[in-house]
Amino acid sequence: MNVFRILGDLSHLLAMILLLGKIWRSKCCAGISGKSQILFALVFTTRYLDLFTNFISIYNTVMKVVFLLCAYVTVYMIYGTFRKTFDSENDTFRLEFLLVPVIGLSFLENYSFTPLEILWTFSIYLESVAILPQLFMISKTGEAETITTHYLFFLGLYRALYLANWIRRYQTENFYDQIAVVSGVVQTIFYCDFFYLYVTKGRCWESRVVAGTGLRSYSSIQFEGI
Repeated sequence: MNVFRILGDLSHLLAMILLLGKIWRSKCCAGISGKSQILFALVFTTRYLDLFTNFISIYNTVMKVVFLLCAYVTVYMIYGTFRKTFDSENDTFRLEFLLVPVIGLSFLENYSFTPLEILWTFSIYLESVAILPQLFMISKTGEAETITTHYLFFLGLYRALYLANWIRRYQTENFYDQIAVVSGVVQTIFYCDFFYLYVTKGRCWESRVVAGTGLRSYSSIQFEGI
């Protein structure tokens, strides 16, 4: 396991912790797409079924369990603990537009036609598009809290580091996973699109006067024409 893989895992974990921390501290999940979080929970569930059949290392097992716990705690906070703050009116992406083609592709393009392999392939394809409801929500509202953009940044960094990991593994081990690499490239492109819009169309650190305090709030980034 090379340094890019480890840094990618840590970036992924940091993204999830940032999101959980934001929800817990603010007691609010406004601006966060519950549908994206459901998809990510589904990704981890279908990918990590080998926890019961295949032991690779303590590191691998611990990270899988932590990712699963973080994903389901996030979903519970959004739809349970802080459901009254959830912005369901703007979280309207049609999940069937992602799930139906991903399920079909998983049956058509996989390495082995077995239940675990199909579910693993499904998780790889689904992860590449799971962030779309969040990006759609941002495009619909025209703004995102800075903590949400940090979350997206570290998710994008995780994918970029994994691309570097695959390049390194190809160089040192002659290892190439076409499904994972192609899906990872697609996912990275979505994040690149977000940061392009952030840099070119965003008005960063939009200042607002908080009513009755005279203080300025720097809690959101406004997007125009996204």
